[in-house]
Amino acid sequence: MTIRDLLRFLGFSSRCFCSVVVSAAVFFVCTDRAISAQKNVEVKNSKTVAIYKRKVNTSVSKTKRKPDRTLIVSRTRPSFGQLAGLHQTSDSLDLKSSVALVIDQDTNEILFRKNDQAVVPIASITKLMTGLLISEANLSMSEIIEISQADVDTEKGSSSRLRVGTQLSRREMLHLALMSSENRAANALGRTFPGGLPIFVSLMNEKARILGMQDTRYVEPTGLSSKNQSSAHDLALLVSVASQNSLLREYSTSHGHQVAVGNRVLQYNNTNRLVKNPIWDIGLQKTGYISEAGQCLVMQAKVAGRKLIMVFLDSAGKLSRLGDAERVRHWVETIPVKPPVS
Repeated sequence: MTIRDLLRFLGFSSRCFCSVVVSAAVFFVCTDRAISAQKNVEVKNSKTVAIYKRKVNTSVSKTKRKPDRTLIVSRTRPSFGQLAGLHQTSDSLDLKSSVALVIDQDTNEILFRKNDQAVVPIASITKLMTGLLISEANLSMSEIIEISQADVDTEKGSSSRLRVGTQLSRREMLHLALMSSENRAANALGRTFPGGLPIFVSLMNEKARILGMQDTRYVEPTGLSSKNQSSAHDLALLVSVASQNSLLREYSTSHGHQVAVGNRVLQYNNTNRLVKNPIWDIGLQKTGYISEAGQCLVMQAKVAGRKLIMVFLDSAGKLSRLGDAERVRHWVETIPVKPPVS
């Protein structure tokens, strides 16, 4: 029996048969189109999902890199002053240095003080004592000193343009140590001192005791070690003495200096940009920095007719120590000068 005979047996007419056939055809065509459309939707959805996944992965990878950079910043070693809470101390001038002291050199009047008895690392301010001993030792300043492997910084891994084997006079080594804070030059000055480095360091500590620097201790001549420590009060004594030494005054405040090294000429500049500022009249200065000490600056300068000794230790930023000096200068200029006592 055919399908047509079966439909007639069931009571369907030929017209109904045609309708059934047409409906079936339409059903299968629509079903096929629906399946194709569904496949297209699935393909589009899969592409959308793939694109979304790539975007998500990209954004996730970007967000993953940000904490890495944050971790690098957070690994910076805090200064001793930060660990001791010295930065919590407020002051009327809103200084960024946690330790500060300003003294009138002629009258010994303390104009400003902030944690001036705190004992903290002093970084390259150490080189002032190194220079003072070298200048007072009556050694030949023209004697040639050679940089050796022993002068290479293994404490902080700092770089230097004075390569091992470089030969310069003692005078040039002292100039670079005071003006540009050249670490290898400072270490070479102590290493070649009669008796060697241990004798030189012991003389640094002995000189500190002679000057009344009771809170000061030196372990090497550069300041790279955080064990070189002092207070603002002690450093003011050192600056007062060093400012009377013409060689230290000249070398620490010179704007720049060139040295011939083999077939090269190296240009060195002062680490303190205030020496080039015509507003300032600076007689002696020294900067310093290691992470444990923060940014440091000591100066002897004339402000409003006064010879001032300024000490700024453990400042938060490289320029903030200079900003502190500017704040002090502006403030001192507003203070009336007391008449001398007869």
